[in-house]
Amino acid sequence: MLHKNNLIKSIAKSAFSLALVFGATQASAGESSVLNSNDFVGISFWLISMALIASTVFFFLERDRVSAKWKTSLTVSGLVTLVAAVHYFYMRDVWVTTGSTPTVFRYIDWLITVPLLMVEFYLILSAVTKVSSGIFWRLMIGTLVMLVGGYVGEAGYMEAMPAFIIGMAGWAFILYEIFMGEASKVNASSAPASVQAGFKLMRWIVTVGWAVYPLGYFLGYLNGGSPADTANALNITYNFADVLNKIAFGLIIWSVAVSESEKH
Repeated sequence: MLHKNNLIKSIAKSAFSLALVFGATQASAGESSVLNSNDFVGISFWLISMALIASTVFFFLERDRVSAKWKTSLTVSGLVTLVAAVHYFYMRDVWVTTGSTPTVFRYIDWLITVPLLMVEFYLILSAVTKVSSGIFWRLMIGTLVMLVGGYVGEAGYMEAMPAFIIGMAGWAFILYEIFMGEASKVNASSAPASVQAGFKLMRWIVTVGWAVYPLGYFLGYLNGGSPADTANALNITYNFADVLNKIAFGLIIWSVAVSESEKH
């Protein structure tokens, strides 16, 4: 067990170091990569990339504090913030240098991190009771439909409104599963009080926090203006949404894991 914990710590330190090196490399990639004091979008990229790295270190180190059945959940939380941090380092530099953010990098991030976030619902329930694989797959299907719909609309492969509807349908499918579907029923019937409370907070983040993304989509693509004209609002909206939807989401899981571990 000691060897395994040391291995996890080594992996966490290596990942952290790579992220910092990557960020430093991107920051020094060109002479024009200088953050202006009035560039609030660039400042938001800097703040959030640092917050994501700090969260990654915290989640990996806190694995030693929780019981074995909760370690996977904290590992996944750390992976979510690590993947997001690396993407933010890159997008931050692109923004400061060019004033634009490639849509594709947002979606590469989301294509990895959002399914991992959805897996957390399955993992916290699996830590306390037997859970069917159907919950896992329904959450994955809803996530992929939502992401694909959003991407084809933002990237211009489909008209914005039909793509928006597809993405919203995927989101609605996820909400049904965690509010009224099997995942919700298992949580209500089999999970202890702390897990139930965490599950409810997590699903409200998926409801309220995730609502920021369709709002950003609307601001950028459905309000009659050019996406370039609303780039500032779009980026700040997405950036601060990630604080709630990645970091706060992981902190809820950490709180549940610590609470349940200390009981035993």
